[in-house]
Amino acid sequence: MAEIKYEITSSIGKLSESPKGWNKELNLVSWNGKEPKYDLRDWAPDHEKMGKGITLTKEELQALKDLLNGMEL
Repeated sequence: MAEIKYEITSSIGKLSESPKGWNKELNLVSWNGKEPKYDLRDWAPDHEKMGKGITLTKEELQALKDLLNGMEL
């Protein structure tokens, strides 16, 4: 399997922290040198390891925001 290269270009915020110290974060991440996308996933404290997550374009993030704003919580 090819090595995945990433760079967190902007840390937007932390949503939660697990008992093991991993943080669920929303960041702008450049994957393999491509244009940064919004990324939501669990990260180890040193950002050397990551869990599964999702990446979103600006348009997809806006659509998600619109859906969440329409929900009653």
